[in-house]
Amino acid sequence: MDKIRKSLRKSYFVVNKIYLFLIFLLLAIEDISLGFYYFLISSFIYLLKVFRSKVPIEVDREFEVKTFVYKKTVNKELKLDLYLPYKAGNKNPLVFFCHGGGWISGFRNQPNNVSWCKFLASKGLAVVSIDYRYGYKNTMEDILSDYTDALNYVKANHNQLSIDKDRIVLMGLSAGGHLSLLYSTYHTNKMNEKEMEGIKGVVAYYPPTNLNHIFTSENKSIFAKFAAMQTLKGRPVDNKAIYDYYSPITWVSPSMVPCLIVHGKLDNVVPFNSSSMFVKALKDNKVKHIFLVHKKGGHSFDTRFKDIGTVTILERTVGFIRKAVNM
Repeated sequence: MDKIRKSLRKSYFVVNKIYLFLIFLLLAIEDISLGFYYFLISSFIYLLKVFRSKVPIEVDREFEVKTFVYKKTVNKELKLDLYLPYKAGNKNPLVFFCHGGGWISGFRNQPNNVSWCKFLASKGLAVVSIDYRYGYKNTMEDILSDYTDALNYVKANHNQLSIDKDRIVLMGLSAGGHLSLLYSTYHTNKMNEKEMEGIKGVVAYYPPTNLNHIFTSENKSIFAKFAAMQTLKGRPVDNKAIYDYYSPITWVSPSMVPCLIVHGKLDNVVPFNSSSMFVKALKDNKVKHIFLVHKKGGHSFDTRFKDIGTVTILERTVGFIRKAVNM
């Protein structure tokens, strides 16, 4: 019994919580209602955790944050936040930061993302944190178009933003890591030089690199499966070609830019195997890469753990970025 209690306390998403009972109760409701109510419940629980989390390296300096509308859709304005380093010049190397949340939740200025942006800015880097449309009402292609438009906006307005458009590193957490890797693997594979101009590397924390892995028997996260189904409009068995197409591992090629992949070995939302197999693909294609593993880390360990292992990974992340942009 004690072992079960400890397991429940350590779990992060709904699948391992007592709230699982509520989900099974909702299974009796029609599918549309189930999806809606499950989304509300899981998002609420997820956000409660996220609101209290931040990277373990305190930054005691306040940064001026400027917000810009990079795109207008029919229903909303999509925005990005710009953080400039304390001693900003006219051309600052940029980290283009993309939040997680399973493509169906999260936002650019939630506390864990803000803590990352402040941490990176404290290291002399400019940071842009973006919002994008959610997959429960939109498609993966819509989300990718938002990602692309935000990046193009930054490049086109680099003088106004005090950004060096020739020194950019893409970075994302979870679903944001997936988008960063998918954008870069696809365009390097297709030799789309314009899209990759100025991009010197990619940092991806616990990213789903093969979307089929979300539905393996080892992955117990209902949240992850629900999010993937909503965004890709079905399961892999319904259309495996779609899951393959939007999986970064499909597009790995020798022309891929250097990568830093970070994953916790005890991740119960995005299987650790997703990253280890992606790293093997990078190695097979002779792509420069670093793979950092937190042996006791679960999903979002970077803003939940305060141990020396997490701190070391954060510092090595900064080292990778600074080297990629020649700082």
